[in-house]
Amino acid sequence: MCGICGAVILSAESLPADGRRRALEAMNTQIVHRGPDEDGFYVGDGVGLAMRRLSIIDLKTGQQPMTNEEGTIWLVYNGEIYNHGDLRPGLEAQGHRYRSHSDTETIVHLYEQYGKDCVRHLRGMFAFALWDSRRRVLFAARDRLGIKPFYYRLSRESFVFGSEIKAILAYPGVRPQLNRRAIPEYLAFGFIAGPETLFDGIRKLPPGHTLEIDQSGKVQIER
Repeated sequence: MCGICGAVILSAESLPADGRRRALEAMNTQIVHRGPDEDGFYVGDGVGLAMRRLSIIDLKTGQQPMTNEEGTIWLVYNGEIYNHGDLRPGLEAQGHRYRSHSDTETIVHLYEQYGKDCVRHLRGMFAFALWDSRRRVLFAARDRLGIKPFYYRLSRESFVFGSEIKAILAYPGVRPQLNRRAIPEYLAFGFIAGPETLFDGIRKLPPGHTLEIDQSGKVQIER
């Protein structure tokens, strides 16, 4: 089990640049139990990614955030890609250069090769967020059965995400508020089936879906 979190800044007034690393550290601290082995951070122009890692595959060189050869794509990821060993030879044959034996790096190269369709090649349990600095978009995805969680909050100022809601609540300016609309469903069934949560404004990406957001705040969610 690993944990991921991060934010895309949508308004210049939302959070000063020097406070973004501190915000990521505060969020990451909330999910330290998901990955006791190490942490990792990427802070770019208008975006920040963080993760806590439980080392399982490629213990020495599988650190995250993971980047491509040019440093234009950055990825944080929670899960396991069962078929990454089968995908690697084909990607290498198309010119992609691996620097690790990690399944994480396979996602990076798949995105370079296929864009959003990269998820169609993946077999496994996963939730990831990928920053494409060339297109200036964040691309996220969740596995088909929803084994790995992905929560997010969209406001005028920012798009904030995390493996757990408590990471989102640690972001500056976010206050927990009860989502009264979800109470009847929760009391009737003991869980909330759709994208809502018990926290107002915080949603979950449905299983088998992708999400893309640009820095204008435009969101596209696709099955």
